[in-house]
Amino acid sequence: MQTDLQQRVEWDVARLIPLDLEGLREVWRQRYGDPPRLRSPQLLRLNLAWRLQADAFGGLDADTKRRLRRGGAGAAAADSLQAGVRLSREWKGATHEVIVEEGGYRYDGRSWASLSQIARHISGVRWNGPRFFGLRADVGKVRAT
Repeated sequence: MQTDLQQRVEWDVARLIPLDLEGLREVWRQRYGDPPRLRSPQLLRLNLAWRLQADAFGGLDADTKRRLRRGGAGAAAADSLQAGVRLSREWKGATHEVIVEEGGYRYDGRSWASLSQIARHISGVRWNGPRFFGLRADVGKVRAT
């Protein structure tokens, strides 16, 4: 059985379906202020529907917000690697291999807390570790085995 809150949110979301871009922008203005500069009514409708539901039922949990702040998919990709996975990266003619361990990484016979520390050790400059090892965007050559 649906609660009154669930029914109200369903009704509010359903009201968005027939609205054109200007209508959606007006709903956004009334609820949240200046609307985003989206030109797609579909995207604005989805965004509004999400906001209505998040306002009613709560938004993202703390862990998801933390992952997004840290870099979204790249951070999640690095965090989701299972122990035993090997990452290898070619850098200035040498192949560097990192082994994922529980709670960290092993490289060059030492334990490391992050891929960024290892990337800096290898390159001598600050790098986003997941990016350096190819877990984010198409940077470098990496093999995970």
